[in-house]
Amino acid sequence: MKLEHLMDFKARLYSPVVNVGTIPSGNRLIYSAADGTFEGPHLKGRVLPGGGDWPLADADGAMRLDIRVTLETDDGAFIYMQSQGIWRQDPSGGMYIKSSPRFETGDERYRWLNDHVYVAEATVEMLEADGYIAEVTWSIFTVVNG
Repeated sequence: MKLEHLMDFKARLYSPVVNVGTIPSGNRLIYSAADGTFEGPHLKGRVLPGGGDWPLADADGAMRLDIRVTLETDDGAFIYMQSQGIWRQDPSGGMYIKSSPRFETGDERYRWLNDHVYVAEATVEMLEADGYIAEVTWSIFTVVNG
């Protein structure tokens, strides 16, 4: 098994964060994605407004990610992306942010996205301007034979 770079995906999250509150499995939050872009060797475009992350903060301090966004390619295709993952501080003090995205599209030019396994890792830059709270950059990879 090996990894091939699919794309880099960047989205800005804006305030306010909605705190739904403590439920039996943790504390539910909602981060709304304002906008963003994505680019890779075989696709490029923008992140449409309306998506976001619905993470669940657990008792151990980790965030169980539930990311859902709609992508629009530069050539007009729409792609739904959903990603489950984890965000926590690692023992060295850095951030561990990993997920496993999946894609859905009916556009023939991008149907190949429906039939692969993907993994991703992220970095976060905190923002304190113009109503934004953070910019998240994901590097997404296709798992291929090899």
